[in-house]
Amino acid sequence: MSQLTTHILDTTKGKPASGVEIILYKKENHEWKEIAKGVTNNDGRIPDLLEKNIVLVFGNYKIKFETADYFKKQSVQTFYPYVEIIFEINSSDHYHVPLLLNPFGYSTYRGS
Repeated sequence: MSQLTTHILDTTKGKPASGVEIILYKKENHEWKEIAKGVTNNDGRIPDLLEKNIVLVFGNYKIKFETADYFKKQSVQTFYPYVEIIFEINSSDHYHVPLLLNPFGYSTYRGS
């Protein structure tokens, strides 16, 4: 398993959100640099966002979830065209950053 994992649960449906593009950024010199990208599978996960042997350097990171297209494909209006979650990596531990999503709200937490 990679050091950083995520998944999306569509809380309106009670099911994983598949087909959502996710972009991982690292903050460097006051700018966000893209370091990885992927699309969620049928389980709402990207199992290979990072290679298993990659250990992220300490610092601030951002995951951007491109939610507009996900809802548009379902003909569902949404208030959030994307969701950005900023977090800090300060150890070599595993970090799980899930997104609980619906068209008019979202929440996140540090998972295990």
